[in-house]
Amino acid sequence: MNRSIRLMTAALTASAALLLTACGSGGGDKDSSDKIEGAGDGGSKASASASAKPGGAKRPEVELPGSFKADFAGWRNSDPKKQAILDDGKERLKAEYLAIIDSDPKSEAVSFYNSEQALTSSRTYIKGYVDNNHNLIGKARVFNPQVSISDTGGGVLFYCVDESKGYTLDRKTKEKTGTPDDVNPVLQYRTTLRKTSEGVWTTVSLETVRGGCDK
Repeated sequence: MNRSIRLMTAALTASAALLLTACGSGGGDKDSSDKIEGAGDGGSKASASASAKPGGAKRPEVELPGSFKADFAGWRNSDPKKQAILDDGKERLKAEYLAIIDSDPKSEAVSFYNSEQALTSSRTYIKGYVDNNHNLIGKARVFNPQVSISDTGGGVLFYCVDESKGYTLDRKTKEKTGTPDDVNPVLQYRTTLRKTSEGVWTTVSLETVRGGCDK
């Protein structure tokens, strides 16, 4: 997989100071298997029978197929407010992966977890895969989440994604393409989030920086 750098809003830049400056390996990979199963075209649509937190919005259930796995390492926090940001930030990324696999740039799950610049950027990214008839297979390791809440109540979430075992699959030719040897396969995602009246932490700005983390 090869993702281009996205524009980041001023709010993200201002909030970044709330986080730790280092982005190292924040947890171990719990899955030692590198086997890729079901490397075909099939996906798994996000379920309309959503899950709901008490008194909150119904969230779409985003389940990735066996052909692509996202391993989230260390995504736990003792602060319930920060854990809520982690939970919704995690589902945002999964929804984006699933939209690519399902060739669905208008995915309802993506629009549920994104708004403003982040929604525009995410839809553009997904559409790039769809227009090129590409799928995702393999595995992404998502680690070292760094989360904070600003004085104004906004959320900031940085995390790392190792794409070294993730691949782009041409749906017609079945040709598999990975990150080139001379390109760092690890990206840092830098996001800001806002809590809706229904209690959902939606991502409003998003940037990815290749090489921003260590494996």
